[in-house]
Amino acid sequence: MTEPQEGEAPDWLSAAELGMWQAFRNGSTYDLSTYDPRRDDPFDPHGWGANRSVRARVIALLLLSGPPALPGRVAALKMRGVRITGTLTLAGGTIAPYVELDRCLFDNEIVLPESHFTTLRMAGCAIPRLEAARLHTEGDLHLPRCRVERGIRLTDAQIGTDLLISQIEVRPDRMGRAITADGMTVAQDLQADQIETYGEVSLRGAKVGVSLSLRGSRLRAPRDRRALNAPRLTVERTLHMTGAWVTDEATGSGSTPPYGVGISGGPPPGTRVQPFECRGGVRLDDGRFGDAVDLDQARFVLMAGEELSLRRIVTPELRFTCERPEEGRVVLSGAKIVTLVDVSTSWPGPGGLAMGGFVYENLVWVGHFPLGRRLEWVAAATPEYAPEPYERLAQVLRNSGEDADAREVLLVKQRRRRETLPLAAKLWGYLQDWTVAYGYRPGRAALWMAVLWAGGTIAFARHAPPPLKANEHPEWNPALFALDLLVPVINLGQDGYWRLEGGWQWTGAVLVMLGWILATTVAAGASRLLRRG
Repeated sequence: MTEPQEGEAPDWLSAAELGMWQAFRNGSTYDLSTYDPRRDDPFDPHGWGANRSVRARVIALLLLSGPPALPGRVAALKMRGVRITGTLTLAGGTIAPYVELDRCLFDNEIVLPESHFTTLRMAGCAIPRLEAARLHTEGDLHLPRCRVERGIRLTDAQIGTDLLISQIEVRPDRMGRAITADGMTVAQDLQADQIETYGEVSLRGAKVGVSLSLRGSRLRAPRDRRALNAPRLTVERTLHMTGAWVTDEATGSGSTPPYGVGISGGPPPGTRVQPFECRGGVRLDDGRFGDAVDLDQARFVLMAGEELSLRRIVTPELRFTCERPEEGRVVLSGAKIVTLVDVSTSWPGPGGLAMGGFVYENLVWVGHFPLGRRLEWVAAATPEYAPEPYERLAQVLRNSGEDADAREVLLVKQRRRRETLPLAAKLWGYLQDWTVAYGYRPGRAALWMAVLWAGGTIAFARHAPPPLKANEHPEWNPALFALDLLVPVINLGQDGYWRLEGGWQWTGAVLVMLGWILATTVAAGASRLLRRG
């Protein structure tokens, strides 16, 4: 075996490898496909023998210390329908040529820790495992439609522009993780539409420079792991966990429509909605999302003890318009949201929701969401009485001009609080509720004042008290006298001129006390109406 001259292929290459060598120098695509869909399927290969095989060590030689490009050309490794034997190891290497592999078959794992690429694209490839911790790319990393049998590791990877893994299928490694990308940084978009994972997707502390899209994806958790584990995730714009329009036509089975996968507007012809589906727990605790967290048409299948955890997330908008989780819990404790968009049928029932410290400023509901259902929403989050969710809801309703609804919320809060009080306080609470509705229905207080006024007028019409001074008193008027006792502060010219004796003293005292209580209630309600105006 002799040493080759510069650019000359080694004499130990096979025919297939020699063709790859020449295509690399030329920058052209090395295509070994047969154009027979069955024979070209890397996931069920037939007849992928030596004539379609190249050794991983030769690929490493090309990428790490390959020949120069032919004059007027740019060296690049572009292959289609090729089988790679052995283990492709580029750990710690700097790979300058452009790399694009289409529908290729790898016999062994790809090892890329701490390697540096310009752009790396592998589409529709069969890969046993991708080990790429601390990978660095100046451009894109594309893995669409690939099938990975033992997981992907991208821990602390740095992607210079976009990470595209749409329609990928990933099965778990021995630790139960399908995709491990803790600490990963993506400068622009992370597109993971319609992916299928059978292990935990871990994005702890990851950062995405624009948006993270999981439209139409299906995440499945193994036992004792979450389907999506992404605490401290930072997305500068929107996290999409929504449905996607897909087509099942033979020419594009499972493919996305040509103009994106959003679900706004009507369905494109020949398509259906594939919801985002997550079977297993989701953890987005302490996440930061610059525009929104969108859960429209999402489906969360949780077991008892599993959670859709949004603890302490911060985002301008949360679109909680998903399907109702039948089991498990939705946790919003400590979250800070500017606008909450929801539907009444999305929220779980009692015991399935936690909202301690949940802060939101605006409510936008889709469809019919009456106040009674909204109160059930708060009750579901407070199996044991807690005032905070009621006070937050009342404040948001009051700020949006719904003062009557806000008073109703606070009234319900008082009724739930009453159930936690001792017997004597509970009885007093029932009396307050029955008479003046804890002051949140001032019309009822005004009605009681009218009843007491009428009763006092009738009573004093039958018993005219003697004057205190014979020649210094106005003309006796039972209606004005009763009203003078009931209405505090204002003097109508009757009180103070007549002597009440015996039981009538107690009658007058009761009217004065009830007048203060009821008048204060009416004044409080009127002041709230004036503040609203």
